[in-house]
Amino acid sequence: MDAQSETKASGTSEVYDCWKLWLRPVVRKEEAMAARRSGFPRQRQVVFLFLFGGLCLAGSEFGRYSVMEETERGSFVVNLAKDLGLGVETLAAKRTRVISDDNKQHLLLDSHTGDLLTNEKLDREKLCGSTEPCMLYFQILMDNPFQIYRAELRILDINDHSPIFQDKKMILKIPENTAVGTAFRLERAQDSDGGRNGIQNYTISPNTFFHITIHDSDDGMIYPELVLDKALDWEEQPEFSLTLTALDGGSPPRSGTATIHIVVLDVNDNAPQFPQEFYETKVPENSPVGLVVIKVTGEDGDSGVNAEISYSFFDASEDIRATFQINPFSGEITLRALLDYEFIKSYKLNVQAVDGGGLSARCTVLVRVLDINDNPPELIMSSLVNEVVENSPETVLAVFRINDRDSGENGKMVCYIQENLPLLLKPSVDNYYILMTEGALDRESIAEYNITITVSDLGTPKLTTQHTITVQVSDINDNAPAFTQTSYTLFVHENNSPALHVGTISATDSDSGSNAHITYSLLPPQDPQLALDSLISINADNGQLFALRALDYEALQAFEFHVGATDGGSPALNSQALVRVVVLDDNDNEPFVLYPLQNASAPYTELLPRTAEPGYLVTKVVAVDRDSGQNAWLSFQLLKATEPGLFSVWAHNGEVRTTRLLSERDVPKHRLLLLVKDNGDPPRSASVMLQVLLVDGFSQPYLPLPDVSRNPTEGEEDVLTLYLVIALASVSSLFLLSVLLFVGVRLCRKATTASLGGYSVSEGHFPGHLVDFSGAETLSQSYQYKV
Repeated sequence: MDAQSETKASGTSEVYDCWKLWLRPVVRKEEAMAARRSGFPRQRQVVFLFLFGGLCLAGSEFGRYSVMEETERGSFVVNLAKDLGLGVETLAAKRTRVISDDNKQHLLLDSHTGDLLTNEKLDREKLCGSTEPCMLYFQILMDNPFQIYRAELRILDINDHSPIFQDKKMILKIPENTAVGTAFRLERAQDSDGGRNGIQNYTISPNTFFHITIHDSDDGMIYPELVLDKALDWEEQPEFSLTLTALDGGSPPRSGTATIHIVVLDVNDNAPQFPQEFYETKVPENSPVGLVVIKVTGEDGDSGVNAEISYSFFDASEDIRATFQINPFSGEITLRALLDYEFIKSYKLNVQAVDGGGLSARCTVLVRVLDINDNPPELIMSSLVNEVVENSPETVLAVFRINDRDSGENGKMVCYIQENLPLLLKPSVDNYYILMTEGALDRESIAEYNITITVSDLGTPKLTTQHTITVQVSDINDNAPAFTQTSYTLFVHENNSPALHVGTISATDSDSGSNAHITYSLLPPQDPQLALDSLISINADNGQLFALRALDYEALQAFEFHVGATDGGSPALNSQALVRVVVLDDNDNEPFVLYPLQNASAPYTELLPRTAEPGYLVTKVVAVDRDSGQNAWLSFQLLKATEPGLFSVWAHNGEVRTTRLLSERDVPKHRLLLLVKDNGDPPRSASVMLQVLLVDGFSQPYLPLPDVSRNPTEGEEDVLTLYLVIALASVSSLFLLSVLLFVGVRLCRKATTASLGGYSVSEGHFPGHLVDFSGAETLSQSYQYKV
């Protein structure tokens, strides 16, 4: 039969409404004949709960396919891309994969062609035993968006097994008085194939005594009966042998044979009898080997050898013979092997009791295996993502399926993850679960998540399975560098050496890798007149600042600039901070005297009247210092004087004052040497030379008096002073002469005017009594007025 002739798609992909799909039951039933053949009914009902949170799932019954068993690995099943109506590229982009229910990779999806292929030789008998039809259920999983399609693959049987009799030789003891037409049931043969390839007929070798009839059993299989056609006679033929042949329906058919040895017995009147024809018992699957399952007892009305009963299994399969044994004398049925509810849920045993005369009776024992919670839940991971990019929206991390081989409460499961995680665990179809992020993750908060998925059943005691996965949150450049301070103030002394390390700025970046690699730089200054490039440089790697040249406090007390920090991300993020550099003053300037002026020719001269009182202010020394702070605090000191006790200097304001009254004995000329000193460390100073002349009054011209004790330097200064005094006296004399000349000219003009008017001096209007006094020093009123 062509494997593709039965392939058909039950429908195209069906995507359900994300908000209206609540509950969907799917009931999967095996065919009744297959259920009867396996000895127990199989019915599975699965209830799927769809929970959606912005993610649509497709859970439709998609396709039914078929393939012949024993085909080579890589055999073609179907082209899924064509069946789903998708392109091969789309199928690959959706990360389509095939997962089988039994967790075995029976099928393989070729991502290059979209073909669904067999991943191994499929043996129907191993996969399904005698169950027919043999179905493999699998799911087709796709991402973007996540979808699940359920499909099934039927394994078509080929006739690769021959019928086999468990007992190659069967012995029938038949009394000679057995009536013609009596039927004797024979053990049936076993055939691993199913359907038409199973046993279809039995034949017996030609003989005159018996023929074979075929009957259907309640489990859907046929069994043979040997029917007596002619009366037996122990005296004529006490025994003989026949060949029983079982034929299957394959093409060509296969067969198996067994020998039936018939022993003709003398008359035995009573056959054994069982109290009941059907027995039922329940045995837990964890029962130990050797446990007595049940005891069957037959009774026989005969006596002696004819009443001796032996017990045995009749028409028992290989599984039954391997699992149970019966005591031929007591009828106790005990376990030979451990029971497994997940493998076989019940056994039907045919027990035969035969007395010594060859008569027999049969009964049926149904052994039901009770399930215990001996299988922990299973977690089968279908897809797993170990790394997720931070700030990504809801992302599927894992898709997995849970399964418990137990049944009832023992097979019910709950699945959960630990609390306080930004993750969601959503149930899907066929016990699938989707683990996804609840929202965007922040690597700077948590860079790694250790997620423990716990699956527990509801049995007693509860069994639990845990699976731990680790998810790394990969970094994106979402954090700009941050300076440890918004502004920095750095101090540096003036007159520093070039390339001096001024200070260090520092920034941190919460990102990692190249996104956290910070590069420092100087930003263009806001003041265009500030030549920042000639003042400061920065190490781009560690943020160290260096002064490029010596700074001068008197020229630049402070300056500000901005520093930028840029990370290595793409796109790069940056931030900036304000840096203020304050230049600290050093005592590198001497005090400068503003008054009295100092020159190289002669000291400044101050006049001091002899009538000055003590404390008289002679002069005030005024000085400045270009430094600042205590380096500019000036103090004044009198170092040297002609008369040390005559003058004093106030230390803080530089005022030169007399300390006592002057006397005639004081020399008319005094020299004072003053010191102006700052408060730096070490201090700097300047000297002031001052000359004081004693005068009787400020109107009295003063001439330099001969100085007996005079050094050559003082002589030169005195000569210069003499020249100045002479010049001043000359100017004064010329001024006085000019005044006298002016007065004389005015008097002459007055006399001329009087003579022209007819008046004489003696005949004037003056009274006579003033004439005598004309020669006196008393002037006339008119003259006095003019003067």
